[in-house]
Amino acid sequence: MIGKTIAIVEDDRDILELIALHVQKAGFKAKKFTDGESFLRYLSTDVPDLLILDLMLPDIDGLELCKTLRNSPATSKMPIIILTAKIDETDKIVGLELGADDYVTKPFSPRELIARVKAILRRTSQEKDKTEIIKIGDFLTIDVNKMEVFVEGEKVDLTLTEFKLLKHLAEKPGWVFSRERLLNAVWGGEKPVLDRTIDVHIKKLRDKLGKAGKLIKSVRGLGYKIEIE
Repeated sequence: MIGKTIAIVEDDRDILELIALHVQKAGFKAKKFTDGESFLRYLSTDVPDLLILDLMLPDIDGLELCKTLRNSPATSKMPIIILTAKIDETDKIVGLELGADDYVTKPFSPRELIARVKAILRRTSQEKDKTEIIKIGDFLTIDVNKMEVFVEGEKVDLTLTEFKLLKHLAEKPGWVFSRERLLNAVWGGEKPVLDRTIDVHIKKLRDKLGKAGKLIKSVRGLGYKIEIE
């Protein structure tokens, strides 16, 4: 759990710094944002392990942001704690129904907030350990724990390298991964491999996946991504 990234979207800089301080003291990495747009730009390159979200932001309604994150494949499972001055029961219900994992009202105890962060991360970690199934579109299914891949229910035999490539792409649909990043994901920099080696493995992977192979898109000059059609 230590070292996980906690994003904080809060327009009050004093509160933002206070939360970040306690997040870091608890052993997490803190990413700070004072508005919704800057956080959305950050999501184009990374996804935090948990988000602490204020509702009254200067540019985007926090509830709309929460709804957007839940509807995105890349962030649909990201835990969200709403931290807000809105104390009405209706606001709490709407926030939780839109997908927030917890709802904390201001004024708040930083220690209690961190305890809630840890509790949610423990729960999501345990759920992830139980089963991790990635579904892409209507016909591609990846059982991460069993390292098995199915296309329309039929098992596809992949090499370990092909499975790692597919899993890495499938974990964040729509994200473009450079060849260098894919090399690091598969070999971790431990093995000297040419960039173009990725192209060879991607071709074999597409061939083995059959109709699901078209989900892997080449992005000219950049790399590859999985895109749901």
